[in-house]
Formats: sequence, C-alpha cells, structure tokens
Amino acid sequence: MSEQPYTGPDDPRVVALTPCEFAFPGPLRDQLVAAVLSGAKTSTTGLVAAYEHEGEPLPQAGRRASVPDSDGRTVAVIETVEVRVVPLGEVDLQHAIDEGEDYETLAGWRAAHERFWSSPEMLAALDDPGFTVDDSTLAVLERFRLVADLR
Repeated sequence: MSEQPYTGPDDPRVVALTPCEFAFPGPLRDQLVAAVLSGAKTSTTGLVAAYEHEGEPLPQAGRRASVPDSDGRTVAVIETVEVRVVPLGEVDLQHAIDEGEDYETLAGWRAAHERFWSSPEMLAALDDPGFTVDDSTLAVLERFRLVADLR
C-alpha cells in the first residue's frame, strides 16, 4: 500500500510537521529553498551549538519536515536520510557540493558558512556576540530528499 501524496500546505500531515528553516528569511533563504525545490540541494549544515541553544533535538534519519519560504508559506516537505555530527574541519567536499550552492572547494564552502555563522542575525540567535567557529566546532551534516513540492 503506497502512501497518499500530500494535498498541499494545509494538509493536516504537513501542518503537523516541524519546520526546517534554511537560513533567515530573505534572499539567502529564497536561494536555498529554490535549490531544495529544484533538487540541487540535498544536504545542509547546522551547528550543534545552535541546536543546543534552542533546546532542539538533532535531526534523525526518517524525520520529515516542512520547508517554509521567506514569507512563511510551506512550499515543500523533505525527509532526512542521513545525519552525521563531525568537527567542522572534517566536512567533506561532497557534502559541500550537495548543498547546491555551487561550491567547488571546501575553502569556498567554509568561507561562506563562516560569514553566515558570524552574521549579526546568527550571533543574536545564539545570544552570543563573541561566538566563533574553528576546525573543532561540531557541525550537523544532514542529507535529505525532497518528498513533496507544495507550490
């Protein structure tokens, strides 16, 4: 017996899902959500420190999440297929490429992520204006698949 497809963002099964928010509302989120919807983005990176600060559990394989756009509209459902926690210095190039943001080198991926993690929005979200990352900072590497495009 196959699963019934989601009927849209108001489907009770979608409404019940925890949102997976990529970046903060604005141009970067719009870019990342578009990459999810196109299939170009199949991985993402978070910080263990952010999950701990929010008191949220780390994602686990099999978890489904709704994906909101910058206007708060649910536009997709994704399913986590793999989660790894590694020191930032051990992130591999394939993970960076699979983030769907045209990274060709780990150095480029790292520079972009360090800019995001040191942004005023992120430092405010962590309640830590002095927060910094280094090779030992624990990162949550999540691989996912697009389950439903709800646009």
